[in-house]
Parts: sequence; C-alpha cells; structure tokens
Amino acid sequence: MASWSDFAADEPRLADGIRLLLQQYGPGFGYLATVRADGGPRVHPVCPVITDEGLFCFVVASPKRRDLERDGRYALHSFPPEESDDEAYLAGRAHPVTDPGQVARIARAGRAASQVDWRLFEFDVDVAMLTRRGQGGHVQPGEGPGRPAVQVWLDPGAAHRNGAAGVPGQQPARRGGRHGFDTRRTAA
Repeated sequence: MASWSDFAADEPRLADGIRLLLQQYGPGFGYLATVRADGGPRVHPVCPVITDEGLFCFVVASPKRRDLERDGRYALHSFPPEESDDEAYLAGRAHPVTDPGQVARIARAGRAASQVDWRLFEFDVDVAMLTRRGQGGHVQPGEGPGRPAVQVWLDPGAAHRNGAAGVPGQQPARRGGRHGFDTRRTAA
C-alpha cells in the first residue's frame, strides 16, 4: 500500500488538490467511513492531519476507533466547499502509529490535546479521487457539458494484490501517469 507521501510524490498536483479540499477551513476536516463488526458502514466527522510524513488521524476511544483497530479499511471524504460541489475521496487501510517520536511530531502538527484518550492512525492510500465541478457546480471551460472533471489515482500495488480497481465502475487506464494510470480523464 502506498503512503500519502508515496502518492503525493507520484501525483503532486492531485495530492495538492485533495489536501486543499481537506484543509479548506484551516485544520483538516472530512468524513471517515469505517467498517462495523457486522460489515456495515459507519461514518464520522474527523480532522485528518497531512504532513510530509503522511496522512494521519487522531481517533478518540469510540466505535470508529474499534472499527479501525479491528479491520483497518477506511474511506475519507472531504467536507463540501461553500462555493462549489468539488469533492475529494481517499480509501485504503489505517494502521496504528506506535513510534513515540512520530506520535509527538504529529500531535504537535495537529495540535492534538494530550489529555484526551486518542490513538494516532496513519492512512495508506489505495485510491485517491478528486472531482471538480467548478464554481456553483458549473463545469470548467473546455470540459464537456454537464460532465465534472474527475482525476483518479490507483495504487498499482493494491490493484494488483486485490485484483480490483478499487473504484466502482472505474477501470484503470493503462496509459499516462507514472504508474500507467491516466489521472486526467473525465468521468464517464
């Protein structure tokens, strides 16, 4: 699985667009989907922290933390901007961070309160998607009428291991991009 840093090095413009949407209100803000013990989805607002080291989230003692500790699969979606319907989506696996030095650095960067019972998780990235609809939901000039611009990055290692593309209805295009994926295609 690719770390946020691996993904950002591979597709810096896409990573910057996703980071901007997740941090549009200052600190990171998004919706975290986890997998309940019965296999159903659970969604929670969270404050992701993006640093040069990776994509992290402090998770307090809660059902979402138990989900991540048990299963690890996640999806993270940006909060909608006020001026457009743009959206960012990430999916992969979360892993607890146990290195005290790294936890302390990320806690400082994310201004995490030390008196709270939280655990730090790093989120690997299997799928990254950015959808741009333009101001007020309008498509940017040069795009097809009514069609948003969608960029998708798929970790080639994850797609190979899982035997699936990771995005429903999307198949990786075997051209363009450093890993052979066309990250500039529009939605079908």
